[in-house]
Amino acid sequence: MYELRSPTVKRRRIAKELTALREQAGLTRSAAAKALDMSPGNLGRIENREITARPVVVRAALALYGVTGEQAEALIELARGATERGWWQKFSVIPDWFGFYVGLEEAAVSIETYESEAVPGLFQTADYARELFRLTTHDAEIEQKVDARLQRQKILTRENPVRISAVINEAVLLRPVGSRSQFRTQLQHLLELSELPNITLQILPFSVGGHPAMSEPFTLLNFPDPTEGPVVYLDGYIQGQVLEEQEDVSVYQNAFDRLETLADSTSETRAKVSQVMAKLY
Repeated sequence: MYELRSPTVKRRRIAKELTALREQAGLTRSAAAKALDMSPGNLGRIENREITARPVVVRAALALYGVTGEQAEALIELARGATERGWWQKFSVIPDWFGFYVGLEEAAVSIETYESEAVPGLFQTADYARELFRLTTHDAEIEQKVDARLQRQKILTRENPVRISAVINEAVLLRPVGSRSQFRTQLQHLLELSELPNITLQILPFSVGGHPAMSEPFTLLNFPDPTEGPVVYLDGYIQGQVLEEQEDVSVYQNAFDRLETLADSTSETRAKVSQVMAKLY
């Protein structure tokens, strides 16, 4: 049995379990909501993991669906954990939609990501992130955003760190962000990260021409419990989106597998990053 630590993953599990149990009980959402004395919309928000179901609601739903004993108590305990606050909820600059992703990221055992325009957030230095936020946002809370981004990066070096495979478009190396010295420091940081055993970094060279991810960057998250199922995260200019349907995930997984094949090897990547650094002195 895998321990679910992130309240986001607990909320996701509760939503999935309650939906499946309701369907097994042969109840429509409307019928179940009426019996639970709530609106179908509210039950829908629980099942779509938009809101966290309070333990008392979970207990009532399980009784309605005929679930008792150890199975019921385990789910109720999970619901208690789902109401806990993750560290990201202490940052007012992290909106709910992104907080959901960060909670998934915190629980992931492996991450696969493709970036076309910028260094991946988990690999950014403070100066690089600060300049990126200055260019792409219009608020006055940039330092909080930088702090939150650096907090996210702790999953790289924690005990049992997340495994990350990153493919980065060559354009990222040729588009300096910040001053020359700041960008050189960012590239040096990439080299240092690429030496960690849990991180694989590859550059997708211009020479490959067209490739399967020309439409958008994306991130794949995998979890230690296979029953959780992988997800895809798409980062939009205003708001991101999490895809959970298996057919959607498979499309992006196939694209990433092809990108890894097209990209430079890890040694070629380090050599290319070093070459770009040398030109910045």
